[in-house]
Amino acid sequence: MTRHYLMCRPDHFAVEYAINPWMDPEAGADREVAIRQWEGLRGVYEELGHRVSLIDPVEGLPDMVFAANGALVVGGRVYGARFTHPERAAEGPAYLEWFTSNGYTAAREAEFTNEGEGDFLTLDHLVLAGTGFRTEVAAHGEAQEFLGRPVVSLRLVDPRFYHLDTALFPLNGHNVAYFPEAFSPGSQEVLRNLFPDAVVATEDDAVVLGLNAVSDGTHVVINAEATGLQLELKRRGFEVVPVELAELRKAGGGPKCCTLEIRG
Repeated sequence: MTRHYLMCRPDHFAVEYAINPWMDPEAGADREVAIRQWEGLRGVYEELGHRVSLIDPVEGLPDMVFAANGALVVGGRVYGARFTHPERAAEGPAYLEWFTSNGYTAAREAEFTNEGEGDFLTLDHLVLAGTGFRTEVAAHGEAQEFLGRPVVSLRLVDPRFYHLDTALFPLNGHNVAYFPEAFSPGSQEVLRNLFPDAVVATEDDAVVLGLNAVSDGTHVVINAEATGLQLELKRRGFEVVPVELAELRKAGGGPKCCTLEIRG
C-alpha cells in the first residue's frame, strides 16, 4: 500500500543545544553528511513507490528535519504539535501552517504539550501514545477526542528513549516491535496484552535507534546498525531496507523521526 510521507531537508541541521541524551553540542554534527544520508532515506521511500511531500526548512530550527514531531495526521485530521523545549517551539506552527496551506481544513492547534508522531503511533484501530518525558497525558485525551480513535497511554522511563518512536514502531496495522525496558512495568504489561506476538528488541538494537523504523506493512526501513532486529524481522517475513543515518542520530533521530505519515 502506497504511503504519503512529509519530510524536511536538513538544510539547517546542527547540534547546537542538548535537549536529549544523544545531543553533544561540543561534538556537533556534519550538515553535508546529514543531508546526504537524508537524501538516501528519501530516495528509498520513492523507490518503494511511496509519495514524499516536502516542507521548507526554516533557518534557526536545526531539528525541523525531524518531521515526525510536527503533527499527528489520522483520517485527514491534523492534530498539531506543541513542543516541550523552547528551542523547538516554532516548529509546531510551521508544520500546522503547511497543512492548512495544503488544503487540510480539519487542523487543530493543540492545547497540551505533545510532539506529534514522536509520541503518537497509529495502528488500524487505536493510537499508542507515549508520556514521561515530552508529551503530557492530557494531550492523549485531547487527541482521542479530536481524532475519534482510542488512545492507549504508555509511560516511558528511560531518558535515552524520550519519545515513543525511539522505543516502539508499528509493524503493520495490528502488531508492533518494541524494547520492553524503555517502559514502566504497567505499560510493559499493557503491551504484552495488546501484542502477544510482538517483536521484542534487545537493548543492543534499541540503543542504535533500531526501533525508530518505518514499516509499510511489507518493507521495514531501519537503521543499518540494528542487525539483530533486522534478522528477526526477516524471520517474520518482512523485507528489511537498512539505511545509514548516523549523522542525524547525533541529535537523537532515525528514519521515523525524519518521516511524518499523512493518513488521509
